[in-house]
Amino acid sequence: MKVKIISDSTCDLSKELLEKYDISIVPLYVVLNDETKRDGLEVAPEDIYEYVDKNGKLPSTSAANIGDYLDTFKFWREQGYEIVHFDISSDFSSTHHNACMAAEEIGGVYVVDSRNLSTGQGLAVLHGAEMAQNGKSAKEIYEECSALTSKIEASFVVDSIDYLYKGGRCSALAAFGANLLKLKPCIEVKDGKMSPGKKYRGNISRVMLSYVEERLRGRDDIDKSRIFITHTKCSEEDVEAVRQKILEICPDFKEILETTAGCTVTTHCGPNTLGILFIRK
Repeated sequence: MKVKIISDSTCDLSKELLEKYDISIVPLYVVLNDETKRDGLEVAPEDIYEYVDKNGKLPSTSAANIGDYLDTFKFWREQGYEIVHFDISSDFSSTHHNACMAAEEIGGVYVVDSRNLSTGQGLAVLHGAEMAQNGKSAKEIYEECSALTSKIEASFVVDSIDYLYKGGRCSALAAFGANLLKLKPCIEVKDGKMSPGKKYRGNISRVMLSYVEERLRGRDDIDKSRIFITHTKCSEEDVEAVRQKILEICPDFKEILETTAGCTVTTHCGPNTLGILFIRK
């Protein structure tokens, strides 16, 4: 049977990648000024920056609901597909639970908890899409991709912790101290949750290169199939410098893919955030 790959909108895959691998998206929701809008369709990261600048607070987000999933899954099942669906970590959102509830009702749907977000999730989605293109069954894709999630390494370095403070993820004192000392924290995704990593200090352009150096140098456990550079509103110069640093350290990556982070990472981390995301062997 044909297999359809679907992800929620937090995977941060570009339009080009979605089209290339025939991946469909179920959007989460962002609430701006009491208006609920679909992530990536009716609201973009630029809207979040504008909202925060104007209101001094973050917008709220909400999960894709069971009805969204019932509609999507039913449509593709009626087209003769089995479905493998990928979600943001179940520790971040009830989206995964809602997808599982709908899948149970519709049947023929396998739901992967990515234990990740952004292109950490996107790495699992692309792996599943490649398996589908190679004729693997939905069950095979589900099992392999579920096992793969523990091997995905996702992290971001953050220029300012203002968004983390506004979102209640750090105290006023910690935010004051970090800004005073010009600290740039690394946020890591581990065991399906976000956790603080190393704190860098100095200019964000230099910090990004130090971060890449420490993530990649001297390692023999990295799958060189692909690596993502995923960022929020970073300059072209900084992104290109990161690309060149990756090539310097690991010239044998088959793909270095750049994507702009969507509303989820933007709301968590704010502008000038950059991460490199890849799979371990």
